[in-house]
Amino acid sequence: MSVLDTQLDYPFGFDARGRSRLTGRQDHVRDLIEQVIFTAPGERLNRPEFGTPVKMLVFEGLTDTLAATTEQMVHGALLRWLDPVISVDAVSVVIEDSKLTLTVVYTIRGDDDRRTDVFEREMGG
Repeated sequence: MSVLDTQLDYPFGFDARGRSRLTGRQDHVRDLIEQVIFTAPGERLNRPEFGTPVKMLVFEGLTDTLAATTEQMVHGALLRWLDPVISVDAVSVVIEDSKLTLTVVYTIRGDDDRRTDVFEREMGG
């Protein structure tokens, strides 16, 4: 991994040498997607519209309709905030009991590799 291919890892931490932990480009892009999905609007002082209200789903009834709405909401947020970085092919949401599973299929701009990443969260209870 060259210096040009490394970014600070998310969440921020330290490596075994006590330096800031670094990561490669593909993992960094996954980290960016995770930040968009699980940052609530208003959490970032200088970007109050950044993120999605996915964390607020804990207060909603987890239904198929909510899953479809969440797919559209996440897809739109990824387009808005990460369009220069990725091309989003699909977003799917599965809700089982209180577990929310988001699957994002995308291509990193400048690469030909189609990637699929899964993000899971327990939503209450």
